[in-house]
Amino acid sequence: MEPAPADRPAPGARPGARRRTAWAEGLDQLRAAATTEPGRLRALGAVLALLVLVFGAATAWQVTNRSAAADDVVLRSQPLTADAASIFRSLADADTTAAGGFLAGGTESAATRKRYEADLAMASQLLVRAAANARVPGAEGGAADRAGEQIARLNQLLPRYTGLIETARTNNRQGLPLGGAYLRYANAQMRTELLPAAQALYEAETQRLAADQARATVWPWLALVAGVGALGALVWAQRRHYLRTNRVFNRGLLAATVASVAVLLWLVAGHAVARAGLIDAYEHGTRSLQALNTARIDALRARADENLTLVARGAVLTPDQKDFYEVDFQAKMGHLAGAAGTGAGAASGELGKALALVEDEAGRRPVRDAVAAVGEWRTRHAAARAADDKGDYDRALAQVIGGGGSTGASFDRVDTGLGRALVHEQARFRTTADGGRAGFRLLAVGAGVLAFLAATAAVLGVGRRLSEYR
Repeated sequence: MEPAPADRPAPGARPGARRRTAWAEGLDQLRAAATTEPGRLRALGAVLALLVLVFGAATAWQVTNRSAAADDVVLRSQPLTADAASIFRSLADADTTAAGGFLAGGTESAATRKRYEADLAMASQLLVRAAANARVPGAEGGAADRAGEQIARLNQLLPRYTGLIETARTNNRQGLPLGGAYLRYANAQMRTELLPAAQALYEAETQRLAADQARATVWPWLALVAGVGALGALVWAQRRHYLRTNRVFNRGLLAATVASVAVLLWLVAGHAVARAGLIDAYEHGTRSLQALNTARIDALRARADENLTLVARGAVLTPDQKDFYEVDFQAKMGHLAGAAGTGAGAASGELGKALALVEDEAGRRPVRDAVAAVGEWRTRHAAARAADDKGDYDRALAQVIGGGGSTGASFDRVDTGLGRALVHEQARFRTTADGGRAGFRLLAVGAGVLAFLAATAAVLGVGRRLSEYR
């Protein structure tokens, strides 16, 4: 019986020898080619092109990732952090305004009512925007979950608070003492539930900002290592070329080296500029904004306590039998501007911290005005408390909610100064961060183009050497 055609030995083969596969023959051809100079040059050209292309791809990928994170810092997480701070401020201002309007009784001005309603409308609008951005692709999961929980909680609590305020107003207009009890209960809801939820939302958004900041500023180590590796291979290939041919330069390999050096330097310089700008914006702009927001909120809560001191008139006491709202007022003022008695113009507490963090005179000027206004506020508050302690309620009331010489006027000056400083620092943050983001501009595309040109030049350079063997 004759063997099948596939099992027949090749012509000239020894009887009984098995036929070699195409894969084995291909490996033999590769081994033979690798032992010759043309074969080694072909392998060298392929490796050089691959290394340069990997360098370009890693650079484009990592720069794109960091550029997207920088965009998140400027366009998403920082504005959301500012919105969370504004939610807190709007709620605190609404509570302060409601207490002030309650003191005015039936003479509550239209401006006071309008300010209260504007605060609630602003808080509601910002909550809607925060809810829309609570979960976005790429967002840090834990912070996003916590932000969503606090937004839902605030949306649930806010209608209850406004209902209590309206009940307090209605009773107050009718001259019923129950109105004061409703106002104090509403304030308790604000300070124990609404404001802590707003604070938690602010902290969650601040955490997301820090996470985006970290992603944007971490060095692209993979691209840097790939770049150094590609350059090392190109230098080695040129040295090999020189040792074998005694020619100093190979134009193709030299062009590939120059292009790779350009990509590496561009990567280092561009990322360094972007990183410096973003870190400066975070370390100075973000920290100064946090201090200014905290100071403004302290001022608002101190003002609410001051108003409620006159509303409660000693009905709410601390465990050691002191007026609860007066004690809390002094605590908030201490956190805002340091211990009493430091004098007008002295900067400590959150105001002192903000003054130290704001870097230019345009930002410091309104903070200094707020510092001076706090000293004036404390002096006027002491006079109002002295009048109230003597039983002169009407005089104390006039000194708290009266005209230009009242504590209300001093508070307005503090709030206005801090508001101006916040606008200035917000603009400064955006300018500095945008300057940092510019370091990433065109880098990903430029790196890809230069890497392709470098790979092409390396192949052409090796091809020029191969042509000498033909």
